[in-house]
Amino acid sequence: MSVSPSLPLLKRISPGLWVGLVWIAAALGPIVKYVLMPPRHEYSLSYPRQGLDPLSAKLLLAIAFALVLAGCVLLRRRTSLGYGLLLAGTVASTLAWRQDEIPPAQYLGVDVALCYVAATRPRRSSLNAAAAALATLPCYVLLRQGLGIQDSGVIPEPYIALTVVIGWLVGNSVRQSQLHTEELHTQAAAQAVTAERLRIAREMHDTVAHSIGIIALQAGAAARVIETQPDKAREAMVAVEKTGRETLSGLRRMLGALRQADREADREADREPDPAADEAADKAADEARKPAPLHPAAGLADVERLATTTTAAGVRVEVWWQGRRRPLPADIDLAAFRIIQESVTNVVRHSGADSCRVTIGYGEDELTIEVRDRGKGTCADAEHDTGYGLIGMRERITLLHGHFTAGPRRGGGFLVAARLPLPAATATATTTAATTAIETKAEAAAG
Repeated sequence: MSVSPSLPLLKRISPGLWVGLVWIAAALGPIVKYVLMPPRHEYSLSYPRQGLDPLSAKLLLAIAFALVLAGCVLLRRRTSLGYGLLLAGTVASTLAWRQDEIPPAQYLGVDVALCYVAATRPRRSSLNAAAAALATLPCYVLLRQGLGIQDSGVIPEPYIALTVVIGWLVGNSVRQSQLHTEELHTQAAAQAVTAERLRIAREMHDTVAHSIGIIALQAGAAARVIETQPDKAREAMVAVEKTGRETLSGLRRMLGALRQADREADREADREPDPAADEAADKAADEARKPAPLHPAAGLADVERLATTTTAAGVRVEVWWQGRRRPLPADIDLAAFRIIQESVTNVVRHSGADSCRVTIGYGEDELTIEVRDRGKGTCADAEHDTGYGLIGMRERITLLHGHFTAGPRRGGGFLVAARLPLPAATATATTTAATTAIETKAEAAAG
């Protein structure tokens, strides 16, 4: 069991306790020195021995202590309220002694609290707190004149204001340092993530490039000797199959690391293992995942080939086209085919059904896709696939600003539905084509 290192003692003390210690030390100092201790030659005009004799002075001093203690307790959770109570307690303590000016030592507690506010709160809040501390000084002068307290001729306000500014500058420097440190940590984390992704991308590139090169060589050799040396051709195709399966396994492991998923692959632990059935399902799924050999990039034009291949593997696929078929943008065309391909693969792997229906609808402003079956597969079964099929489909649709749903059907089976919005150019082209056709018909009728 790991044990986290404890913070230093000075950092474990709460800021409210620091403020309370400074303020109470400054408040108790003159009480002990000029009131409780035996009379000496020293005498203070600001703290006369008879200053606390009236009951009102003692009561006001007790209220000042209560306000300051409450402010120290609330300083971390409700900073503004705690800071205001601290200022009010400082003014009340000064009035209890009937002093003509706020003592600089008494204001040190306010400076410490301001330093904490500037270090932990946004700049606007800390500037408001500093302005409140500075405004308290002239406000007390006006209050003193209203109460008739005599002026001793000493003007400590500039020095107190200087301590306020210094306290804010120290706290603001601490906050800037913390923000800079957090920014450096964020940049370091982002750089680490980027470096790791680049490393995985390089590893994936090397693996795939090497494997595809071997597959291309073996396939070419098999094509050349298939008529004259069937055994050699068979060996080459076995090597192609082995290399392809190893590459697919490596890609799945890399994608699993990228997604940071920790999922169990034992989705059929409740039934008796059937190696023959598993091998047949794997072959059918691999056939369904093969890209179209006639085009550089797969698209909806390859759906019929996918249906034929899957039907030959044992699962009949019916393809229904709705609306007027027309060219689509490459990204939408590819995403639509991949969704159908992965859905059909899930039917082969998880549903146990012997057929499924693929419906492709061309609308005015969107493309709809539905793949439904009447098998026993569930969404949970499909999500346990190590290929992350449903997650990948949802990510494709999200990137294209579409809508994706997948789940059990009410009447039984499973349904995958997706809606892909079409760009305005496609819809405009459709409208233009329809308008042109109408105009052509009208001209023919007039002729």
